[in-house]
Amino acid sequence: MEKPEQSNSTIVPWNPVWAVAFAIIIYFAASLFGGLILWAGISILPWSDAQATNWLDHSTASQFIYILLVEALSLGAVVLFLKQYRQRWSVIGFKRPQLRDAGIGLLAYPIYFIAFAIVLVLATKFIPGLDIDQEQQLGFDNVQGTLALVMTFVSLVVLPPLVEEIIVRGLIFTSLRKYLKFFGAALVTSLVFAAAHLPEGGASGPLYIAAIDTFMLSMVLCFLREKTGSLWAGITLHALKNGVAFISLFILVGR
Repeated sequence: MEKPEQSNSTIVPWNPVWAVAFAIIIYFAASLFGGLILWAGISILPWSDAQATNWLDHSTASQFIYILLVEALSLGAVVLFLKQYRQRWSVIGFKRPQLRDAGIGLLAYPIYFIAFAIVLVLATKFIPGLDIDQEQQLGFDNVQGTLALVMTFVSLVVLPPLVEEIIVRGLIFTSLRKYLKFFGAALVTSLVFAAAHLPEGGASGPLYIAAIDTFMLSMVLCFLREKTGSLWAGITLHALKNGVAFISLFILVGR
């Protein structure tokens, strides 16, 4: 099969299927080990099981530490992956940021928003029973005080855009572009990204509205990765999108 031209990305030396599988493994393994490390850390404190469980379930600090651990473990796994193939970060688009990337990311926000709005209207029309008001379980339900707001901001607006772009649009999309044309690579990448957000509905069931949202966001992010050859425009857009949600949920409304 003829390989598509890659004007803005380097052809990676690894098998794309392995890279996608590795990224999925990272997602589950980092979450598992992050939780185990956090639990091991509080187990040495003179707390009862009830106190430890209450802190884990209701503390903003516990959620912040958990996300910090998960993201650090995820980045560590990517470091090991790249070292295994003797590749630099730039091969997956993590290069020195340029001012123009931030500008492109900002300009892309209305494109994402309009695209999502159109798809949402179509989805509600053709998918009976789609709950567009289902609440996303973010894990930050008791945010009080400036420090708690800062931890929540870092956990939602800073860390996920950075790490998710490195893994998803960096490792996964770049790898798939080795054998797929842009649309195919973007489609598979976005489906994987959307599927990862389905469990955020918690006990209410799969959060389809978040999956639709993140799918459309990912398609735009893949386009930015393709055209700029860098992850930074996508990181900017991703952070802006999460920042708008943060302001809406924790500043204007209060959660």
